[in-house]
Parts: sequence; C-alpha cells; structure tokens
Amino acid sequence: MGYDRSVSAPEHVQSPETVWHLQMPQIRFGIDAVEEVAYQLRDLGVDEDAHGLLVTDETLVDVGHAGRVGDELDADGLSVDVFDGSAREPTVEDVEACIEFVRDEQGEAGYDFYLGLGGGSVMDTAKTTRAVIANGGEILDYVAEPTGEGEALTESGVPLVLLPTTAGTGAEISPVSILSVEEKEIKEGISSNHVRADAAVLDPTLTTTLPAEMTAKTAMDALGHAIEGYTTHRYDQLLRASDPASRPVYAGRTPVTEMFSEKAIALLSGNVRTAVNNGDDLEARANMLQGALFGAIAGLTAGASLCHAIAYPVGNRYHTYHGETIGVLTPASTLGYNAASDPPRFARIAEMLGADTDGMHTREAAKQGKAQYIALQRDLNVLPSGLAELAGITEEDLDWLATQTVETQARLLRCNPRPVEKEDVHAILADALHNWE
Repeated sequence: MGYDRSVSAPEHVQSPETVWHLQMPQIRFGIDAVEEVAYQLRDLGVDEDAHGLLVTDETLVDVGHAGRVGDELDADGLSVDVFDGSAREPTVEDVEACIEFVRDEQGEAGYDFYLGLGGGSVMDTAKTTRAVIANGGEILDYVAEPTGEGEALTESGVPLVLLPTTAGTGAEISPVSILSVEEKEIKEGISSNHVRADAAVLDPTLTTTLPAEMTAKTAMDALGHAIEGYTTHRYDQLLRASDPASRPVYAGRTPVTEMFSEKAIALLSGNVRTAVNNGDDLEARANMLQGALFGAIAGLTAGASLCHAIAYPVGNRYHTYHGETIGVLTPASTLGYNAASDPPRFARIAEMLGADTDGMHTREAAKQGKAQYIALQRDLNVLPSGLAELAGITEEDLDWLATQTVETQARLLRCNPRPVEKEDVHAILADALHNWE
C-alpha cells in the first residue's frame, strides 16, 4: 500500500482505513418539491421575515424558474435578493463578483440564508459564496497550496439550500466546489464538509426546460460519477487519516456507495435516450434526476478518479462543458485503461449498460463496457465523437494536458484503481481523440 494514497497520514502511519463515513444534506425529491422550499428553510431554523440571496443565472430568470422559487418564498413571508450573474464553469473572479454583491448589499455578516438554483456552476457559486462569507477573507485563502493559502474552513454559516435544474453534476450534495484559476490554466476545488449545502430540493419539473444537448452532456457527468464511484478503491484500501477531522471527503467506495452506483447506472443509461429525445417526459426526467442524485452520492463520496482528473485540465484550457468532456474521456480512461484493475467488476458494468456477455471470458466481457458506452453516446446524436471534435485537440496538445493532469490532480488520482503516470495519461488522451469516426 503506497503512502501516496493518503493525503493526511503522517509518514510513520501506514495502517489502512477501517472506518467509513457518509454525510448528506437533507434531501427532498419529487414533482413540485419546489413548493416545499420555504418549509425546508424553516426546518433549518430560518426565522420569520428572514432575508436571503437566490444565486442563479439569467437563463433561469428568463424561463421563470427563479420567479417560481421567489413566489414560494414570498408566500411564506421570506424575501430574497437575486444574483443572476453566475457564469458557466466559473472562475475565481466570477465567484468573487457574487461575494462582492453580498458584502455590498449586507456587509460582512451576509444574508440570513442562501439558495442556489441552477446547474453545477451556479450551485458551486452559491456554495463558495456562503463559505467565504461565513469564514471571512477571500476565495484563495481556502484553495489548497500552492495555488491558494490552504486554510481550513471552520464554519458552515447560515442555511444553504440547493435546487438543481440539471441531472448531472451532483453539486447539490457535494462537499467540493470547483473553480477555474485562469492565470494558471487549472481548476481547483475548495474541499470541506463546511462547503456542503444543508439541504437539496430536487424537483424534476425544474429540469424540463433543459435543452436536449445539455440534457445529454449533464447525463454523462452523472454517469461518470456512478461508474467512477463503483470502480475506485475501497475505503479500506486507502490509508487511515491521522484523525477523523482530516479524513478526505473522497474516501473510497463502501457497500452503501456501491448500491447507489448500481442503481444510478441503471436509471441513467435506461432513461437518457428518452429524456434527450422527449424532454417533456416527466417520468424520464424524474428518473434522470434521481439517477444523478444516486450517482453523486456514490461518486462524490467514494471519489471521482482518472476521468475527472483529466477532464479538469481539458475543460480549463479549452472552456468545454464539463459533462461533454467527461463523456469524451470516459471510454478511454475509466472503461478502457482502468478495466484491467478489476475485470469482473467492469464486466458487471458492461451488463448494467446493456451488453450481452453470456459465454464471454471475463476480460472480454469487461471490454464491452467501453463499446456499450460509446454506442449510448452515438444514439444520443448530440455529443462530440472525441477530443478532436470537442475542441480541436491534436496530438501536439497532449503532452501539456498529460503533464497538467499528473501535476495538479493528485487529489483525484489517489483514488484511481490503477497507478497512473504521465505516459499513461498521454496514451489515454491519444485514444480519446476519436471515440468513433
């Protein structure tokens, strides 16, 4: 067992982890669950006549979702200001704009509560804003060294409730917020249980306005969480933290996360074609949102791994959507390179994705997962065929991307079920240039 599988154990402590831990926000799920958002805030201790901030984006204001949430709050005597400047794949500067908005409107104390309505970028903006306001200072104070100061968050702050409008990112339950640091061409995370929201309200009716292309892209992120969470190291294959407080938030798969992964893979792969081709099918939308939630519980507890580690440098340099980047990279990384780590497990994934593996040798069956995943993407007909189509990436770009992956993504690579060197990442990227012709 290598020492590099632990981010917190002193060098003299080499014993394996023996404890797993599951922490979730309160979760409300169902059609018209948004009607209970005010009740949810009250349940978290929000007082009468409290004044909060709704973090969202202009599109969700235009389609009426922000107004719907605001009306529910107003009917219960709660009021909100609206920050609709959230950006896609937000930079540190983008989120600082939201923090500055809070300080201009309410001072250092901030609002009485926060809501995040949108996709992962919006929800990460809300999470980061609440955390920085509660703890003081600036964003980079809490980003890991050497990019930031690496200070620990000590306070969660006032209640935060997240309402996802996509079925993909899992940000509504995640203890991490992801930000781009443009000057360094990297993505960094603020990783702490103090970042995690207090509650998530998941209403499928908030996802029906999501266009087909974005439905497919976010679904690939959700499916990536489920598959990566199912194939990462077991918790007891990682090293024990020096104390419970320093246990990483990505702490390895457990019997609980495995159950959620299996259900997520079935729900997502079984409903995404319908959701993409008929966005008004509320049953398919509900199954997708539930699958994304289960995938996040699995992958964002057990830990994302190689695919996400490569996706962050790609997304940061080429400004691609995170979900489609995961979709492009999953065949070569998770379902290709990693399949040799545990062929029987990957054979089960192939079967969950719809492959008929009867009579196949286990290793042959394991390879069918990659083929089934590519077939699924081709059926959706809205996703890029590889890195070349995604962002015009060529062989000449791969060395930089491979270097960035191994040098900046140790947090994710520690969970990968196979050791990874720069040469491995380079080969994976080359494979991912063209998943199909």
